[in-house]
Amino acid sequence: MRRLKITLGLLVIATGLGFSYLQMQAGFRLFNPPAVQSPIAAGAFPSLTSAEEVDDKNTSGKNAIRVALLLDTSGSMQGLIAQAKSQLWNILNELTRTEKNGEEPLLEIALYEYGNPRKGGRNQINKLSGFTTDMDLISSQLFSLTTNGGEEYCGQILQTALTELDWGNNPDDLKIIYIAGNEPFTQGPVGYDVACRQAVENDVIVNTIFCGNYQEGVNTYWRAGAVDAKGTYTNIDHNQETAYIQTPYDEKINELNTQLNATYIPYGKDGHLKLQNQSMQDANGKLQSTANLTNRTVFKSSKAYKNTSWDLADAYQEDKSILNRADFLPDTLQNLSVEEMETAIQQVIQERETIQNEIRELDKKRREFKKEKKKNTPKNGLEDSMLKSIKKQAKEKGFKEKNEGP
Repeated sequence: MRRLKITLGLLVIATGLGFSYLQMQAGFRLFNPPAVQSPIAAGAFPSLTSAEEVDDKNTSGKNAIRVALLLDTSGSMQGLIAQAKSQLWNILNELTRTEKNGEEPLLEIALYEYGNPRKGGRNQINKLSGFTTDMDLISSQLFSLTTNGGEEYCGQILQTALTELDWGNNPDDLKIIYIAGNEPFTQGPVGYDVACRQAVENDVIVNTIFCGNYQEGVNTYWRAGAVDAKGTYTNIDHNQETAYIQTPYDEKINELNTQLNATYIPYGKDGHLKLQNQSMQDANGKLQSTANLTNRTVFKSSKAYKNTSWDLADAYQEDKSILNRADFLPDTLQNLSVEEMETAIQQVIQERETIQNEIRELDKKRREFKKEKKKNTPKNGLEDSMLKSIKKQAKEKGFKEKNEGP
């Protein structure tokens, strides 16, 4: 916190506008909500839930890892949803430790639910998010999920995801579908074999996760689907509770998360809502456990956590001309010249990077601590299943684990 005060104090001097430190601090935190004590689902923010708005285009030129999650949310799948909520950030953290040709890839996630008639989607299939880098949105959509009795059409949901999503044309990208459920893979108007052939033709790997007994999944064609689409078949106990490992570093990392949040500067018509959603997904993370919030904080310290659509600091690093056209700015920025605003943004970026570096250094120690404890800790079904297969498939595509140094 002391560093943040120093940084904002320097901004006052740099702009020469005579704002007091408290006025400037209040400006940058104008939309920063107080700590949220209860989880808020995506439905609380109608403007953030439209799937059509979130298909991000890859203009970075980077290789990409694109993962589409297709989750059965029929009546018996409460446990699967709970695992997805509680294991998301650890899965994403592992993916951020991947590189190709010495460069960290673009990471995009898409999310569908199937077997649930609650939203009236065709064939009980609901697209919750197209491919996006906005993991706060993915988290909020996971926390909006509820179960309902329905029809689970695996072939149909596979074909829908293959057809609707923009998978890109780069043969060096890693493109993966994970489909999880517990009803026969053969149900519905589209045969799983037809959908799996389409996946192979589009260079998309399909991994199947059966929620139940291994042999039952084999007998109901979940393994056959994975084999046909060059993927991996696994089974999980979807009702198993997530096992967390608490470490001596969690408290400090989560304190740094509070400081990190204070460096976000909302702009644009959705800036305020997105900033609120950031805080709310912190609350959702903590609802699972303090260790889960730590997993989320670690992800927020990575390069993969980018918010260019609503945070002025991230947007400026991608395109400096944003300062000439950014609208709906906090009050304390509205009367600054572009040059003064640029000085302020650069200072905030520097402060953010300092905090993120400190989080990453603490996380190295945290992971070493967890490595020993993992030997006596139950494995987490969904997380373990996904990470085993994705690491193998990433390696086959030329991705490798990042060398983080000593």
